[in-house]
Amino acid sequence: MNKKLFFSAVLLAFFGVANVFGQVDQIVGNWKTVDDKTAEERSIVSIYQGEDGLYYGKIAKMLVGEAGLLCTECEGADHNTPLEGLVIIRGMKAEKGELVGGRVLDPESGKFYYGKIYLKDGKLVLRGSLDKRGFLGRNQTWLRAK
Repeated sequence: MNKKLFFSAVLLAFFGVANVFGQVDQIVGNWKTVDDKTAEERSIVSIYQGEDGLYYGKIAKMLVGEAGLLCTECEGADHNTPLEGLVIIRGMKAEKGELVGGRVLDPESGKFYYGKIYLKDGKLVLRGSLDKRGFLGRNQTWLRAK
């Protein structure tokens, strides 16, 4: 009887771990960003795993504005960088089916925020916050791009 219980626990743990990694695999891909204030679709962001094993997201295509828009509010190397191709999600790691620990760039303000990304009801939720724990911030819900 103890062997059956042990085997069941091992299977449950394995499928639980596989499900967590599966959720991160579902985060990777193209997402249509939606402004949390206006509900306007703004861009397509491609989320990918870098060679360093961390996760990143870059603006693949702008859906609003003129072609060739620049990140005028960004600082440093990102200043006046074209929005298309700009990496706005940086250095996130997979943890318990979510992407955490990295930074998220808001191209409108040029500011970086702590980031957390997870799936809810088939949609991607990006939480940007001022604090590492995510108490002071806001969410954006993105839709899978086709």
